[in-house]
Amino acid sequence: MLVKLQSLSKTYRAAEVETTALLDVNLEIREGEFVAIMGPSGCGKSTLLNVLGMLDTPTSGTYRFRDEDISRHGEAKLAALRKRHIGFVFQSFNLIDELTVEGNIELALLYQGVSAAERHQRVAEAMDQLKVAHRAKHFPTSLSGGQQQRVAVARAVVSRPAMILADEPTGNLDSQHGEEVMKLLVDLNAGGTTIAMVTHSEAHAAYARRTINLFDGRVVTESLRAAS
Repeated sequence: MLVKLQSLSKTYRAAEVETTALLDVNLEIREGEFVAIMGPSGCGKSTLLNVLGMLDTPTSGTYRFRDEDISRHGEAKLAALRKRHIGFVFQSFNLIDELTVEGNIELALLYQGVSAAERHQRVAEAMDQLKVAHRAKHFPTSLSGGQQQRVAVARAVVSRPAMILADEPTGNLDSQHGEEVMKLLVDLNAGGTTIAMVTHSEAHAAYARRTINLFDGRVVTESLRAAS
């Protein structure tokens, strides 16, 4: 099992206000799964993704990643795990305008201390895989939205993560480019990468093998897509 959440809750406190974002969540994600996470705005989808991505810690309950309980790990341990095992794809691309396509993709490997020779090889492979090699020396502002998201996906996969977390990855794209990104995620999943994706789109959730529906911080339903 890649991920196992047990009775997990997350509460935020500010002054005298307490907000429960996740409540008693029990969830498992197996190696190689493609899972869609759905629900209305404010239901806890982004908080769940942040917890899965080790950007946030639970208030109570446990989070086991590859059988290791990481619920109470400090930021240094979580950051080390995150760098090695988690790739992120965001709705807003989050590319650095001052870096070229090549530089943006390479950044993930710089954080990991990968050697220059290996960085060059892995960046080239990721650009070829995502079909952006011809844009290697271009800056993000000269790319279309679809091309920027391809670069963002390349940046996520270059570190060869165990799991990619995608937060509304098609939210800023037109329908054509949105479908292209979904097919990229399907291809990555077919290659063995686990994917957990937050989406409002029923059509895009249908690409996943399993859909988890949240409401008021709770998992209310889960459904499996019939094998094609």
